[in-house]
Amino acid sequence: MFNGGAWLTIAGRSVDVHYRDLAVVEEQLTRAECGEFHIEPLMFHLAGIPSCLVVGELAVNRVLFGSLPRPAYPEALRRSAPPVWSGRAALTLGYAERNHAPYGRSAQCAGLLAVAASEYAHAILAARGEWVTNEKQLLDRAGIREVDGIIAGLTVDPVALAGAVNAVRAFGSSMLR
Repeated sequence: MFNGGAWLTIAGRSVDVHYRDLAVVEEQLTRAECGEFHIEPLMFHLAGIPSCLVVGELAVNRVLFGSLPRPAYPEALRRSAPPVWSGRAALTLGYAERNHAPYGRSAQCAGLLAVAASEYAHAILAARGEWVTNEKQLLDRAGIREVDGIIAGLTVDPVALAGAVNAVRAFGSSMLR
């Protein structure tokens, strides 16, 4: 999906320049309008990225040359994406609960709790019809920054780790109601 770009510093300010093949963007827009997307792993993105991210870039980012459409978040995607993302969060938390919490593996639990929180955040924002173009402000935008406190309080105690898993599950689920 990514065709190139650069991280630049211009007059002391960090700037991300993205090159996109507009045929790919148009394809992803058509898929998004039908409620279809897939999730791709990408470095620095805990939960991966939705394929419609390139459409979100078109909708919210600054076009440097020419003019391009500013697509609204498709209603079909508002219906289809939240259960996909929240389902992934449930699976991620279930894995942490069964395979790491009982053994006091706080590092693995912390990682999976962060991934699940990011997956819940994607679900919350999709339900609201808000484009996501990166994870930098994802938890803030979704209103689940409180997950930081849960992760910060982790210990190696299996009961406490199971409690943290349940706390993230309850918090994420409650935000989707």
